[in-house]
Amino acid sequence: MTAATPAQPALRTQLVRFVITGGLSAIVDYGLLVALMAVGLGYLPAKVLSFIAGTTTAYLINRRWTFVSDGSRRKFAAVMGLYALTFVLQVGIFAVLYPWLIVIGAGAEIVPTMTWAQLIGFVIAQGAATAVNFVVQRTLIFTP
Repeated sequence: MTAATPAQPALRTQLVRFVITGGLSAIVDYGLLVALMAVGLGYLPAKVLSFIAGTTTAYLINRRWTFVSDGSRRKFAAVMGLYALTFVLQVGIFAVLYPWLIVIGAGAEIVPTMTWAQLIGFVIAQGAATAVNFVVQRTLIFTP
């Protein structure tokens, strides 16, 4: 006999949990991005590694807490496919914006290891990826 899957939380609850999880995952992603660039890694490899860490954090928390879902292989594969799409979206947006923002003068330091170009590029790329992630996960992957 298998245990019944708990009902999904309401849309508002899911959205609040998704935003909280996204904030935590963004801290992981952005913190690692800045740290890796501070030790000399180029902006693209740094963004690739930080994206992987941030999205892994997001998946693990969202699956259990936000969408209250089992860990089926089908759902895991669907999320990994979605993350591949959002990887291209997020890293692509950052790769286009970061050099452009440096050129227009947003490269001024906020603190010794962080620039405005990093912050602005990250926020725009993260925002686009987050919107896509929530809609697809809620409507296509973690459905009851």
